[in-house]
Order: sequence, then C-alpha cells, then structure tokens
Amino acid sequence: MTPQDPETDHGGWSSHQLKGDPHADPGKSERVRSMFTSIARSYDRNNRIHSFGLDRCWRTRAVRLAKARPGDHVLDVACGTGDLSEAFARAGVSQVTGVDFTPAMIDLARAKAARFGGNTTTVPQYMVADAQELPFEDGLFQVVSIAFGLRNVQEPSRALNEFYRVLSPGGRLVILEFSEPENRFIRWGSRIWTDRIMPITATMIAGDRSGAYRYLPRSIATFADSQSLVSMMEGAGFQCMEPERLTLGICTIHVGCKPT
Repeated sequence: MTPQDPETDHGGWSSHQLKGDPHADPGKSERVRSMFTSIARSYDRNNRIHSFGLDRCWRTRAVRLAKARPGDHVLDVACGTGDLSEAFARAGVSQVTGVDFTPAMIDLARAKAARFGGNTTTVPQYMVADAQELPFEDGLFQVVSIAFGLRNVQEPSRALNEFYRVLSPGGRLVILEFSEPENRFIRWGSRIWTDRIMPITATMIAGDRSGAYRYLPRSIATFADSQSLVSMMEGAGFQCMEPERLTLGICTIHVGCKPT
C-alpha cells in the first residue's frame, strides 16, 4: 500500500515534483500552504504519534536555549497550531505572538489559546503573516523562534533577514529543524521511518491527498545541512552558537544572537 498521489489535487505535491528538489519549485509557497491546510486538523496527533511524543521535549529544549526573560516579547514564526508559542508562554515571558501563513493553522492555534488561557498569565496572540515579510517594526522582539518551519519557506535567506530586522540588539533567534543523523546506521533507520513507514501511516491518519508526508522526508534530505544553515544565519548578521543535535541527530537546534 502506498499513499495516494495527488497529481490531480490543486496545490499538492505529486510524485513527479518530489523527484527533484522541492525547495527549487517556484510554486513551493502555495503548495506548502495548501498542504498544511489539508493536514491542519490532524497535525498535532500525527506529530505526537510519529515523534513518539518527543516533539514536546524538543520544543521545551528550544525554549530553554532561547534564554527568554520575564519581560521579553517572543515572536514564534511558522507557529502552526501553537505548540512552541504555548511553551514560551509557560516559561513566563510577558508576550508571545505567533504567526503562520496558513489561516487554517492560525484558526486552530487561536482555539487552543482560548482553552490554554487558564493555565498561565500569558496567552499567545496569533495572526496570519508570512515569514518572508513580517508586519512588525524593527527591533520589536527579544526572541524569534521557528520550529520545523524554515525548511518550508520559499526563500529561507529572506526570512532570516526578516528575523534579524525584527529582533532587538542582543536578541536571540532559535531555529528547531529536522536534520540527517551523522551516524550512517542511525541515518539508515531514520530514513526507513521517514521515507517508507511514516508517509503511509501519517497519510492514513490525516486522510491527506496533498502529498504532505511524502514531501516531508524529501524536504529534509534536500534542505541545507547544519553547517550551511549556520552560514546562512551568519550571512544575515547573526553570531551563531554551536548547533545542538537532539535524539541522535534527528533534529537540531540553531541559536543565533543579534549583536548589541
């Protein structure tokens, strides 16, 4: 059994398109938006199941590395349904703003925030916005975060420039992203899971015809490696810390500081 090919679905990823580099597709942004619209309602469930619950641990670690303080205003880009935004709110920062360019994701994040409000004094606020063109003034935020989202941006370098612009001097950028394990045996096992098993099980859970879970492993394999991402961050002006690999290298956290 294989996931259905969305050749006839508007905006989805076909097998033919995924044979090449999806990051080079000029229509990537619209395909990604369509993809996340399709899987929005099952997104959290699939994340928990296919990460064995580790996605929450990864986000918690990202919050710690951000070193956010009580008075900070955090911008969570590509926030999805708001998991990382809520993790920052629990950490006690004064304001959290989550943005995502998929309205269906923002709708779910707002619904979660309404239920979340009684658990903390800080309730994340959400709005639809594109990482490549943030609707905020310069230097507004002390922390900018993006979890599993930079890989989905049409022009990551353009987004990094925007993150730098909206950060205040001394602010920190935290990027949590999937990566390829360095150990070849672990990498082999990881690829079996992401390339062969997860596209079938996640597609069944989501009832998805957009090709989202076939795009995922292909987008990881063709995205910038850790060193290349560090170079991109430095090109935007960030001073980078040593990347921290999590769970045998399945994902990596990058932290960059805007000079004072």
